[in-house]
Amino acid sequence: MDTVNLLRNLIENYQGLVYFFIFLGLIVEGEFILLATGILFHLGALNVYYTLFFIILGLSSKTLLGYYIGSILRVKWEHTRFLKYLEKRVLSVMPHFKRKPFWSIFISKFIIGINNIVIIFAGYQKIFFKKYLKAEFCSTIIWAPALIWIGYFFSYTALHISREIWRFSVTVMVLTILFMLFDRLVGWVYGIFEEFYDDTE
Repeated sequence: MDTVNLLRNLIENYQGLVYFFIFLGLIVEGEFILLATGILFHLGALNVYYTLFFIILGLSSKTLLGYYIGSILRVKWEHTRFLKYLEKRVLSVMPHFKRKPFWSIFISKFIIGINNIVIIFAGYQKIFFKKYLKAEFCSTIIWAPALIWIGYFFSYTALHISREIWRFSVTVMVLTILFMLFDRLVGWVYGIFEEFYDDTE
């Protein structure tokens, strides 16, 4: 039974709410929202132009808000445990952040769970704003379309396996978990590279 159409019809009936969740979700998280957007694109449940508008709005808001939060934290809570944890967390993955902020910000976009902390840390460190924006922009124009395409591919693959909503969902979930594991592997390899590079200097 083609129950995937029920999902598409449901999304189409509540598109306004979906666009709001895309906008809000991109500020809070990012990766899974874009994957889900790619899936819904493939299903034909979203308007391309409206979706792109809310994606751009959400990602821009995240970039500006993260930097602003970091700068506020520096002014009001500079010596708190949270900021010590924040610095330790960022420098454990991006040990060259202070010397090479552009590349650290750029690369953090491609490691799940790191970019949110890095953009706040960039504001805390008062990284030159134009350099910060350039790094965020350059990484985003690669990262966002890539994740949407991956989500589109997941949906395409899942539909070829089954058009029944539960099997479709399970297939997408399995593909997403594999993607997360691959991303973790990439992050781990990059961490080793950073340590090796640091030792050879």
